[in-house]
Amino acid sequence: MGLRFRSTYFFLYKFGQILLHIVFWGCVLLFYTYFFGFGSVDFSYVFYFSLFLMPITIGTNYVFIYKLIPEYLITKRYFKFVLYCLYTFIISAYLIVISIFFGLIYLSDFRYDSMAPISKSLLFVGIAVYFIVIIVSAFKILMLHLKNTEETSKLKGEILEAQLALKEQELNYLKMQIHPHFLFNTLNTLYGFALKKADETPEMILKLSNLLDYLLYQADKPFVLLSSEIHHINDYIDLEKMRFNNTLNIEFSTHGMIDDLKIAPMLLIPFVENSFKHGAITSGKLHIKIKVERKGQTIHFYIENTTSTSGKAINGIGLENIRKRLNLVYKDNYTLNFENETDFFKVNLYLNIL
Repeated sequence: MGLRFRSTYFFLYKFGQILLHIVFWGCVLLFYTYFFGFGSVDFSYVFYFSLFLMPITIGTNYVFIYKLIPEYLITKRYFKFVLYCLYTFIISAYLIVISIFFGLIYLSDFRYDSMAPISKSLLFVGIAVYFIVIIVSAFKILMLHLKNTEETSKLKGEILEAQLALKEQELNYLKMQIHPHFLFNTLNTLYGFALKKADETPEMILKLSNLLDYLLYQADKPFVLLSSEIHHINDYIDLEKMRFNNTLNIEFSTHGMIDDLKIAPMLLIPFVENSFKHGAITSGKLHIKIKVERKGQTIHFYIENTTSTSGKAINGIGLENIRKRLNLVYKDNYTLNFENETDFFKVNLYLNIL
């Protein structure tokens, strides 16, 4: 059924093309008849003279639009294009001269005065023929240009789709790397509480459940509410507070938040996780300070923690994945800076929310 439909469509398409060409050349014949009939009353002479010019005009046009333009001009083989144009011009000019002799010998019986006035002039006959050639060639070039533009746009679209698909795959891969890393650390904390049979274990499981819900059902979205990310940062901090007990001193503040502000999911939590993983207890406590602030169209995320391990915090797998995710999602609309001082590791992240 599909093959029959394609065959029918191809036949109708070709038939339409042939019909269009016939109509066009019929119009050209009418133009010739009107043009060469100027100043003449011998319609028979004008019609047959115009009819004799038609094969010359048709042949010259088809050489240009089906050979010279697509094979040499469009492919930028300019030398051959000019050379073959010259050959075509010489041959067509020779045939135009023959057409004038045809009018003189066969249509007017060698009576020069009986010829249609315009048909006597090689210049005017040439202008008529090459005028059609120029019009048809210009139309062909325009159509080829439009076709090339359409194909280029289509190709660019396909390339863009492929790039987007590749970026999406890479982004999903990075998320998959972050999830196990985050879950592993949290389960380790829960395991420690279960061993001690601590009373806080049920609450810890509830917090973990909330985090898993966020991880499984929200992290696949391109963007989530910043308030949701902050809420789950609080859950994570509560889990860590249970683990560290009195050895944790943490400050977490937010400023200028609005309800509809959105960011990429699981973007800030890994920084918080990193501060606990690589942070060091100094003077009996792990000190962490976290601040999320909105200024106009910019979100500023700041976190610092006490540390005694130079370099490891910056080069960790988690932070490297965050860098890659930022490049994919925010590209040139973010700034990420690390400061690895003697006693403190600091992160400054600026996101431009467009």
